[in-house]
Parts: sequence; C-alpha cells; structure tokens
Amino acid sequence: MDEVNPAVATFIQEAQELLEGLEALLLDLEGAAAPEQVDAVFRALHTIKGSGSMFGFTALARFTHHFEDAFDRVREGRLAVDPRLIDLSLRARDHMMALLACGGDGPEAAALEASGEAAHLLAALAEITGAVPAPAAAGQPARAAAPGALRRWRVRFRPEADALKNGMRPDLLMAELSALGRAEIRLDLSAVPPLDRLVPDESCLAWDVALETDQPRAAIEAVFIFADDAELAIEEMAPAGSAATARTAATAPPPGGAPARPRAAEGESVRVAATRLDEIMDQLGELVIAQARLQQIAQASDNPLLETMVEETERLVIGLRDSTLSIRMLPIEVVFGKFRRVVRDLSAELGKDVALVTEGGATEIDKTVIDRLSEPLVHMIRNSMDHGIEPAGARRALGKPERGTLRLSAWQEGGEVLIAIEDDGAGLDAEAIRTKAVERGLIAPDAQPSAAELYQLIFAPGFSTARALSSVSGRGVGMDAVRTTVDALRGAVEVASTPGQGTRVTLRLPVTLAIIDGLLVRLGTSVFVIPLAAVEECVELDSAERHRESGRTMLCIREHLVPFLDLDEVFGRPPSAEPRRRIVIVKADGQRLGLVVDDILGQNQTVIKTLSVYHREVAGLAGATILGDGAVALIIDVATLARAAAAARDVAQRPAA
Repeated sequence: MDEVNPAVATFIQEAQELLEGLEALLLDLEGAAAPEQVDAVFRALHTIKGSGSMFGFTALARFTHHFEDAFDRVREGRLAVDPRLIDLSLRARDHMMALLACGGDGPEAAALEASGEAAHLLAALAEITGAVPAPAAAGQPARAAAPGALRRWRVRFRPEADALKNGMRPDLLMAELSALGRAEIRLDLSAVPPLDRLVPDESCLAWDVALETDQPRAAIEAVFIFADDAELAIEEMAPAGSAATARTAATAPPPGGAPARPRAAEGESVRVAATRLDEIMDQLGELVIAQARLQQIAQASDNPLLETMVEETERLVIGLRDSTLSIRMLPIEVVFGKFRRVVRDLSAELGKDVALVTEGGATEIDKTVIDRLSEPLVHMIRNSMDHGIEPAGARRALGKPERGTLRLSAWQEGGEVLIAIEDDGAGLDAEAIRTKAVERGLIAPDAQPSAAELYQLIFAPGFSTARALSSVSGRGVGMDAVRTTVDALRGAVEVASTPGQGTRVTLRLPVTLAIIDGLLVRLGTSVFVIPLAAVEECVELDSAERHRESGRTMLCIREHLVPFLDLDEVFGRPPSAEPRRRIVIVKADGQRLGLVVDDILGQNQTVIKTLSVYHREVAGLAGATILGDGAVALIIDVATLARAAAAARDVAQRPAA
C-alpha cells in the first residue's frame, strides 16, 4: 500500500471533520435559516472545494462547487432555504464523503463522479436554482452563469518558498482562476536561481494574470483562500478604452472578513493519532506500576530521603495520569450530534413526526468508550422510533401530542457515566414479552419473573415481539448487539417502562477503561481492589452482627439500614477466621451496599488489565491489576454485586405463589 502524503492525510482528516460538521449545520438550517448559519455552510463547502483542488481531489472539488454556488445564492437572497434544498444538500454531503473516501482522483472517484446518483443530485439542484451547470473541464470547476458587467483585473501571485512542500498546487489555482472568465497568464521566472543553486522542492515562480470576468472580487479572493503567507495583489483595471486610473488593492484577506489564520495562534490544537495516545496510556500504566513498586521499597528501607523522593514522584505521576486521561476524554455530544440525522431520516421513512432532545452533551467520557457507543445507541433509537413511538393518528386518539419525543441524556455518577434513551411512546408490553420468552424456552411456563426481569429479556439473541419485519427493526439482533457492546465495556443496561407513557433504557458505562483510583482490601491472603469512586466510608463489623443466627444481612449506620455482603461467600472462599473484620460501604445504582472484608490496606492507583478468557464470566469481577510487589489483585465490580444483591432481596420479599 502506498504511503499517504502527510499533507494529503491532514486534508482528508480535516475534510472529514468539515463534512461531519456540515451535517449538523444543514440540520440547524432546517429550524431557522439565520444568515450566520448560511455563511457557515458556505464557508465549509468553500473550504472543501478549495482544499480539494489543491490536494488532488478535483472530482470532489467539482461536485462541491455546485452546492457552494447554491448557498452563495442563498447568501445573496436569490434562493430560499426549504426542506427540498436541505434534503438534497444532506444527500450531497453523503456523496462528498464517498468521493473523499476514494483517496483522490482515480478510477473510483471517476466512477462516482459519472454515477447516476451524482447526475440526479446535480439535476435536482439545477431545477431548484434555475441554473443549468455546464460540463466541467478536467481539473477545472464548472462555473454557473451569473449575470453582470464584465470587469478587468490584474492578479499578482507568488507562493511562499515552502508552499510546494505543504501540498500547494499553483497549476490548479490558475485553472480555477481561469474558470472565472477569460484569463491571460504570464509566468514570472525572474527569481529562479542558476541550476547549481536550485532547490527542487522550493517555489521560485510567480504568476501575473490579466482576468476579464463577470464575477465579483470575492470570487477571485476565494481562489487563494488557502495561500497562507503568499504574496497576493489584486488590482482592478479600468474598462477597455477608459482613461480612468486603475484601482489597486493590497493583499486580499480571506472572504467573509475573517483574518488569516496565524501559524501559531494561541490555543491552537495539535492533531495526534489515537494509536499514539494508546501507546502513552500503556507506558503510563507501566509507570504507575513501577511507582507502586518504588513506594513499597521506600517503606521497607526506612530512608526518609527516599520516602520524600517517592512522595514527589507519586505527585508527578498522578498529575501525568490526570493530564493524559483528560486528553482522551471527549464530550459525549460528539456522539449525540450524529443522531439528529438518524432521527430525521427515520421519521421520514416511518412516517412519524419525532423530535430529538439532547441533554448533558458536555459530559465527558473516554474516547475508547465513545468510539464503541454509536452502534448500540443507533439500535436503541431505531427500536424506540419503530416499536415505541406510535403513529400520529394513534397518539392523537390517546390524547398525546402528534409529535413524539425521543430524549437522549447523559450525566456522571461516581466513576460511571449514565446515558439514557427515553421515548414517550406506548411502553413495553410485559405480557407479550413473557409469552414470547415462554415460547422460546427462555423461562418456564409457571415462572413469575418481575417486570424488570422480563424487560431484560429483550436483550436476548434473536428476541423480538414484532409481529412483522420492517426495514428498521424486528429481527431481534439490535438489542443483542447493545448488550454485547455494553458488556465488553464493563457496563450495564437498565430498562424501565410504563404502559402508555414510554420506555427508558439507561446505559451505565465506566468513565475510563485505563486507570482508576482503587481501595486495596484483603480477604485471607488475597488482595482485591474496590474502585475508590464507588466507596463512601469504611466501618467496623460488629461481632454481634457476624454471629447473628437469624441470617439478617442489614447494618444500621447512623439510623439508616444498609444491606451487606460477605465477599468470602460471594467468591466461594472459606469463612474468615479474622477476629475483627471491616465493611466497605459503596454506592452503586443509587443504592448503598456494604462489602465485608478482612482488612483495608490503603489507596492505590490501579491500572486495569483485562481478565483471561477463563475468568471473564466470573460475576463480580471487573478486571485485574498488578501491585507494586508484582502480585495480581482482582478488581471488584461493585455495580454487578449491587444488582445481584438487589435481585436476591426482591426474590426473598416476593410473596410465595
């Protein structure tokens, strides 16, 4: 595989981001076409066109030019924004993504450019704008005819010396300039040095262009929008035969009045490959383990100077850890923003009017988690819109607003991020789920599971209560994929539903998958880790509670009853012979729970390691870590234990049949 030029790779990445943002901009226009929003769409299209021409994506540039011209008409008030233009522009955006994925001009891009989809989009656009675009010459954007008097311009252009190294294509810029009208181009070779002093990849040329065009000055400036630090002078000449003095302009700023971007602007971001961040996290994990080992050595040596240095090292490692983790954290609105288009398209496909409401988009979560979230969320959105939200007629008959509401919300709770998908539809039919579960042998015919237990069955492979398949859902594979993804992220799924009012599905996910603060506890000779974010306090276990024969597992803490679990029993260990034991009070799923341990050893930074294939199914374990002495400690999954305890209490409290 050929190595991609770094400048081209940067263009592809930036163009992808622009096209992703373009989708959101177009959807914003559907609500209210404010001038600044129209300008933002135009700038995005113009940037993609200009950069595409520069980096060898001329098929992309030619196609984008037509839609850029359409939104230029919108800016000038000659074209109105309506649903048809938005629909067409969204489809065009998808086509641009496909052209970008070709990696540049070639057979694949040529096939896409000549495809029926491209022809249909351009024909529909021409019908809307009333313009018939002329066929584009190779390497040259087509220019829609625009009425206006011809004006004469003189353009002087000299790129900076490093322009060619950065991917600039002056030949394409001249071709784009020529597309504006009749151009006479003269090449200035005066700065070319003798051959023995010539540097092949440095630019020594300049171009003088006499241009006659009906286009405005802004169209000429736009050709050179990416020619940073170049010498550029645009001079309007007097009409032919006129004695008027030529009007001269200094170096042109970018269109729209925006200042040229400085090379090292304050707050400028740096692009870093995700693989490099993963490598940094791996090295940081090893550093944390080494620091823990150093701390143990210092404690054993009884050397005050060494202990001081270890404390300083620990402070620096914690700071480095927090900084590195913050780099990997992204706001969840990165994912939420993608679903506006999903909901819009599904609304049209299903014939339902559904509004998407998002909350908590600023909540941050690890990039690794975000990368895996899109698919399960799409499955849940499709299910809510197809099975949950009723058609307008049915909603009207039930006294509901004809427009359904789908709500996506996120918030942080301890070391977890919770994401809820809630609709105001018909809700889950517990009896239909039970009937289907009995039919498939998932539960016994005489079983009496709770509603919460029945709702969890919708995540079983192939499970569906749909009476007929649709193009959206009904095959029973979507929710199974949700559970699989969430389990792989060490998360959990909760379902709550009220008949006739709607359904709420909540995903509980870890904030990060890499490093956490942990509380080291001992059971016998084994060491376990409890995530510190879930810990509330630690108390002594009263000996009377240990030997109570009633089997009562509730502890009274400051007049509040808190259930507790003996971890020896949970993990099938022999009963402890310790004379004094302790309880770690944790909070998970909004409930407090006590975990009985032999001793509490202290706090520790924990690098999470995945369990082997033989241990991943052990309930109550979230992973493992390596301690400073090289021993392995298992990480306790507090949320799983809390849910198991709650389920056991529900069964115990349920009246006998």
